[in-house]
Amino acid sequence: MERTLAGLIERHVRQRPEAIAFRGEHEDLSWASYEERANRLARHLLGRGLEAGERVAVLLPDGIGVHIAYLACEKAGLIVVGIGPRAGVEEFLHLMEKSGACALLAPPRHRELELRELCETLAGRQHPLRVVVPVEQALESGDPIWEEITADSSLPAMRALRADETFLLNSTSGTTGLPKCVAHHQARWFAFHEPAVRNGDLSRADIFCSALPSPFGFGLWTAHFTPTILGATCIVPEDFDAAKILATIERERVTILAAVSTQFILMLEHPDFDSFDLSSLRILFTGGEAVPYTRAASFEERTGAKVLQFYGSNEAGALSGTSIHDTQEKRLRTAGRPLEEMQVRLFDAEGNDTTSDRKGQPGCKGPQCSHGYWRDPAANAQLFRKDGWMLTGDIASIDEDGYLSVVGRTADLIIRGGKNISGPAVEAACLTLSSIRLAAAVAIPDPIFGERVCLYVELHQGASLDLPELTTHLARQGTTKECWPEVLITNHPLPISSGGKVAKNELRRDAAARAGGT
Repeated sequence: MERTLAGLIERHVRQRPEAIAFRGEHEDLSWASYEERANRLARHLLGRGLEAGERVAVLLPDGIGVHIAYLACEKAGLIVVGIGPRAGVEEFLHLMEKSGACALLAPPRHRELELRELCETLAGRQHPLRVVVPVEQALESGDPIWEEITADSSLPAMRALRADETFLLNSTSGTTGLPKCVAHHQARWFAFHEPAVRNGDLSRADIFCSALPSPFGFGLWTAHFTPTILGATCIVPEDFDAAKILATIERERVTILAAVSTQFILMLEHPDFDSFDLSSLRILFTGGEAVPYTRAASFEERTGAKVLQFYGSNEAGALSGTSIHDTQEKRLRTAGRPLEEMQVRLFDAEGNDTTSDRKGQPGCKGPQCSHGYWRDPAANAQLFRKDGWMLTGDIASIDEDGYLSVVGRTADLIIRGGKNISGPAVEAACLTLSSIRLAAAVAIPDPIFGERVCLYVELHQGASLDLPELTTHLARQGTTKECWPEVLITNHPLPISSGGKVAKNELRRDAAARAGGT
C-alpha cells in the first residue's frame, strides 16, 4: 500500500488517538485532533470551489497550524505554496506569482502590511487570487475560523494526493536573485526518513524539537515527516529564541534537536547555557550551512549529545550523512558517507565524471530528488544534466575512507585575482576567535583583483575586534593567508534569511555599495 502522511495519521488515530503529535507554545495537538482539524479545513477549502492541483499559499507563523494546513491541502488534493513567516513582501509577491497560487491562508497582518493590502497589491498585478482564509491564531483551537467551518459533507477520497504527486512548493531562500519554487513530492521525504532513522537510531520514543522554518527542507523532514512517520511527539516553537529553545529541551526532555548552524551557535553562546539541564539531548541535527568544528565540538562536550548532519540541498535531498557510529573527527569535519541509494557522482566544470579523482561538483540520481523547479524549464536545464543527473551548487571531495567534505560552493566563492576562495572556509577559520559570535564572508568588488575577502561579524556583547587582531589570530593558528579577510565590518547584527540562515545576498549588496562608495 502506498504510504502517505494522511494514511499514516489515520493509522495513528486508530491505534493511539490521544497521543501527542505536536506540542505548540499554547496547546498540544493529539493525533485525533490533528486529523479532525485537517479534515474540517480540507472540507472548507473544497467548499470554496478549489479544483484539484490548484495552489494554496500558506503564510503562517511556525507552530502547529502550518502542519494542519499542509495536511488539509494533501487531503483536498491541493498543492501547498509554503512561504516562510520571515519572507519579505517582495518575496511573498514573487512566490505568489511564480506559483500561480489562487488561495491564501494568512494572518490579518504580515510584517508591515495588512492582509487586505497584500490582496489589493495582488489584484493590482492581475493575480488570480480567488480564496482568502484569514487565520487569527495560527489554526489553534481558539481561532474563530473553526466557528465558520462546518463539519457538513464528506471528504471525497479521490481528491487526496498520491505520494508521487507534487504536494508542496517551497523557495530556494533567494540564494541567487529572486527565489525559485522547488516541487516536492511526499515519496522523497519518506526516502529521506530511512537514512535519518538509520544514522540517528531514531524511534517513536524520541522527543523531537525542530527550531526550523516549516516550509523548507530541513524543517519538513524534522517536523512534518519523520516524527509523524515514527509516531513521535514533535515540539514546534513559533520562532527561534535561544533561551526559549534551551528551556524547552530541559522542560520537555527533548532527545532530538534540529537547528541550523547559526541557531545552535547562538544557543551555545547564550550566557546561561550551562545552567540548563540538557542531559536528555542525544542528537543535534544541524547543517544548512557550514558547521564550524570548534563550536560543534564544544556543543558535544557541554551537552553529551552527538552532532550529526546531512549534506544535500532543497532540490536533491540528502547525498551523504554522518552517523552516531562515526568518530567525532568524521562527524564534525566531514559530511559523512554518500548514501548508496542516491548514486552520488562528482563532475568537473566541463561535465566530465571525476568521481574516481574524488573531487568535483556532486550530482545524484535517487529517490530523494525533487521534481525540480516548478514550471521553470530554464532553471531546470541548469539543475539537471542532459543525462538526468541532478547537480548541487557545491564543490566536494571524498577522502580515502569514503567520507564526503564540502570544500567550496559554486555560488559562494570569492574569486581574488583568479584564485577561488571558499567563503565557508574563511568563516570557519575566523569563528575560532572567541570574540566572534557569527561570521559571514562575501566578496567585495576590487578594481585590481576583481574581488577581495570581506568579513561581516557579529561580536559578543562588550567585545571589540579590528582587522590586525583578526589576521594575527589567523596567522598564529596557521590559517592559509588567502583565507584572511581584507575588509572587516563589525558591530552589525547579521541579517537572517527566511530559511534561518545568514542572508548573504544582503551582505553582498552592502559590500558592493561600500565598494562603489569608495
